[in-house]
Amino acid sequence: MVSEIKKVSGRGIILLGDDIDTDRIIPARYLKAITFDGLGEGVFIDDRKVLKGEHPFDQPQYQGANVLIVNRNFGCGSSREHAPQAIAKWGIQALIGESFAEIFFGNCVAMGIPCVTADAATVKKLQELVAANPQAPVTVNLETLAVQVGDYTTKVSMSEGSRSTFISGTWDACGQLVANADQVRSTAAQLPYMSWA
Repeated sequence: MVSEIKKVSGRGIILLGDDIDTDRIIPARYLKAITFDGLGEGVFIDDRKVLKGEHPFDQPQYQGANVLIVNRNFGCGSSREHAPQAIAKWGIQALIGESFAEIFFGNCVAMGIPCVTADAATVKKLQELVAANPQAPVTVNLETLAVQVGDYTTKVSMSEGSRSTFISGTWDACGQLVANADQVRSTAAQLPYMSWA
């Protein structure tokens, strides 16, 4: 199936700090958008303005990176879907962190963005490796639950339910409906209330 996500490979970008909330990821003023288009430009916009080019999302060595390495309780705060959408529109396809806020994690799963976890020491090691060599290849392997940065490989965690939905492709609810359109129509035809006027 097209929606299967077994591995994400590319380069890493690090974002240090615990409890980075969804308002920092994408400020509330961006929630007026009718579509998610253009949200990538607004990701971490307030932090980026304060840091004047020193924010990781502005630094040249991280441009084109697609694996974000964060710390504890990333995505806490309000439950806005715009936060993972903004991260994805910037180019992030997977996240590695110590922990993720539950609703943020669920929104990422619904979008096909795997979020794997590791202990604080492991996350720090991964962040240090990427900081030392931003061009190092990074791979998040959901089949083996391992992350590789350059020559360093470590185990990571993800609940079996979430992991299996990525590997099987069933995370994509809309894709499942489209792929099974004939069955949906057949079931709908058998429902007595579908013909009520």
